[in-house]
Amino acid sequence: MARVTHDELVFLPLGGSGEIGMNFNAYGYGPPHDRQWIIVDCGVLFGREGNTPGVDLLMPDIRYLVERRENVLAIIATHAHEDHIGAIAPLWPSLRCPVYATPFTARLIAGKLEEAGLSSKVKVKEVPVGGKLTLGPFELDFISITHSILEPNLLAIRTPLGVVAHTGDWKIDPDPMLGEATDTAALEKLGDEGVLALVCDSTNALVPGSSGSEAKVRESLTELIGTLKGRVAVTGFASNVARLDTVARAAKAHGRRVALVGRSMQKMVSAARETGYLKDFPQVLDETDVADMPAHKVLYLCTGSQGEPRAALARIANGSHPHVALAEGDTVIFSSRVIPGNELAIAEIQNQLAARGIALLTAEDHFVHVSGHPCRDELTQMYRWIRPKLALPVHGEMRHQVSHAKLARSLQVPQAMVPENGQMFRLAPGRPELIDEVPSGRIHMDGRILVGEGEGLSKGRRAMAFAGLLVVALVVDQKGRIAAPPVVLGEGMPEPVEDAVLKAVEETLDKNKRSDIDDLAENVRRAARRAAHDAWGKKPVTRVLVSEI
Repeated sequence: MARVTHDELVFLPLGGSGEIGMNFNAYGYGPPHDRQWIIVDCGVLFGREGNTPGVDLLMPDIRYLVERRENVLAIIATHAHEDHIGAIAPLWPSLRCPVYATPFTARLIAGKLEEAGLSSKVKVKEVPVGGKLTLGPFELDFISITHSILEPNLLAIRTPLGVVAHTGDWKIDPDPMLGEATDTAALEKLGDEGVLALVCDSTNALVPGSSGSEAKVRESLTELIGTLKGRVAVTGFASNVARLDTVARAAKAHGRRVALVGRSMQKMVSAARETGYLKDFPQVLDETDVADMPAHKVLYLCTGSQGEPRAALARIANGSHPHVALAEGDTVIFSSRVIPGNELAIAEIQNQLAARGIALLTAEDHFVHVSGHPCRDELTQMYRWIRPKLALPVHGEMRHQVSHAKLARSLQVPQAMVPENGQMFRLAPGRPELIDEVPSGRIHMDGRILVGEGEGLSKGRRAMAFAGLLVVALVVDQKGRIAAPPVVLGEGMPEPVEDAVLKAVEETLDKNKRSDIDDLAENVRRAARRAAHDAWGKKPVTRVLVSEI
C-alpha cells in the first residue's frame, strides 16, 4: 500500500536568529520526505579580530539544504544589505539554484557574482518593484516597505496552506527621500486576507517610540554642514543611498564639491544610477581633484564609519591615505550608529582624529542619523496591519527576540515563538509547533577558503595572539641520536623566554639521549612550554620539528 503523507508548510532559520546579521531563512512545503524549499536571504557576518582572527566573513552552515539541493527552488533577496546577500556568491556553488531580486538588489548581487567568477554560471533574475513570483507551490508578492537602503521588500509568501509575511529589514518612514514609500494599502489587504505567521525584524524591539524619518536627517545635516568652516568628511553606511544623496545635496547647498572616498561608496552610487535612482545627484569629483581646492569648498563622503581598518576613514585617521588629508580646523561627521562590537575600533579612529585637532560630530551630540529598523511603535503598527496568528521574531539577539515576542503577545497575537537557528517550525493553521532541529552553525571565509567553525583555526590564532609561537628544531641521526645543537625560534615573545626555553631543551636532550623520536619530540615540547611559562607566565603555542639525517 502506498504511504499516505500530508503536505506541510515549515519555517527553518539557519542564520539571523539569536544574532544580528547572517540572515538565512528557508521555507519548505510538501510532505516531510519530499519538501520543496525557497530561501529568503543569504547573508554574512563580519569577522572580528578578537574572536575570529584572519577571518573576514562568517556565513551559515547550510549542509541540511545542500543535502536537499535538488528541491531548493530559489534564493530570494529581500534587499541588498551584506547581512542579507553577502553569502550568495560563496554559497551558491553548493546550492546551484536561481536567484531573484528587485533591480537595485539584483545589480549589486550580479556585481558580487562577477567578482567571484560566477557571472557566467548564475544569472540573477529581476523581479519588478511591487512584482510577483511563482516558484512551485509558493506564490510571492513583493510589497514595498522602507529601510535604510533602496528597494526593501516585505514578502507575502502564499501557499495552499496559508500565507506567511516575511518582513526582511524595515521601518516606517513617512517621508523617504528615495524609492517607494511603505505600501500600507497592500499590508492592510494582506491582513484582511489572513496571515498564518509574521516573520519579523527584531533589531530595535527594546527601543521605545519610532525610528524617525530620513527627511528630518536631511534638514539637520544641511543646517549643520552650513555651520562648518574647514574640510568636511562625512562617514556612514555606503548602502544608505538616501543618506548619500542627502549629504551631497547639503554640500551643494553650501558651495562644496563632493568626492567619494572608498570603493563601496562608488559602487553604491553607480548601482543606484544604473537602476534609475540619483538622477539629480550632484556631480562628484575624484578624491585627487579636490586636494588643492579651498578647504571650505570640499566635502568627502567616506567609508569606514564602523572602524573598519582597511576602509577610507581609518587610513585618513592614521595619515596613510594617499590622496586625502585632514588637519586642525576640519570636521568629521559620523552619520551612523555604532554597531555593537565595533566600539573599540571606532573609538581608536576617533582618538586619532581628535589628536590632530579634527572636530568630531556624532549621533550622540547631533541629529545626524536615524535607524533603519522598527522601534516598538512601528512594530505595533505592523501587527495592527498584518494581524497574524503567529509571531516569529527573527533578526535580533535573543534579548531582542524575547522582547519582540512579549510585545506581540501584548497585542493579542494568539501565539509567539522565539526561533533559534536550526529549529524547524510547522506553520499549519491552528497548530504551529517546533517539529525538528537540524544541523546549523557557522562557516568561515578564511582568505579564499571556506572552513568549518569547528576546525580550530581561529582558536589557534587566538592562542598565538595571546602568547606567541614557539618552535624547537631538532636534528637526529638514523639511530635517533641528536646530531646538531637544538634551535629555538620564538615569535611574539620576549627574548629572555627563548633563552630559558633553550636551556630547558638542552637539559631534556641530555636526559633522553636514546628515546623514540616521537617520545623525544613530546618530551621536548612539554619542557619547552613549561620553561616558557615559568619564565614568562604564559604558555605559547609550541611545536617541535624533527629532521632525520
